[in-house]
Amino acid sequence: MTATITETETATPVRPLTTHEADALVAAVRRAAEEQGVRIAVSVLDAGGHPLAFRRDDRAVLIAGETSTRKAFTALQLDAPTADVVDAVQPGGLFHTLPTALDRPLLFIAGGVPLHRDGRLVGAIGVGGGAPEQDHRFAVSAIEAVLGG
Repeated sequence: MTATITETETATPVRPLTTHEADALVAAVRRAAEEQGVRIAVSVLDAGGHPLAFRRDDRAVLIAGETSTRKAFTALQLDAPTADVVDAVQPGGLFHTLPTALDRPLLFIAGGVPLHRDGRLVGAIGVGGGAPEQDHRFAVSAIEAVLGG
């Protein structure tokens, strides 16, 4: 028995996230954070979880670099903003054991947001260094400014 793919089953290719877009996202986050006086780090990953852009402000706490990358990776893997899954990993939550189930550590703190184009996942952005709600806002505002929401 052979499988055949009909025309309606083939996926239309979606343009991947570019380094130009990743750099623009980093710049937009940095502008938003600077306006608030917050020192941050920002990471942008492609759909495969590979880094496209990264920047840590000179005076941002050192751990912000790691948290921004982990937040982006978590948002990418779950295809959900990290702000939306914080409660799910608490004791008794649906994903309580998920943080320890994978080789690469996930981080369930607001600031990671998946990136979509034409309804398809093309990458993720993570922001660290501010309060979690600030990091999330910076990421969302950058997405709206650069990718149009």
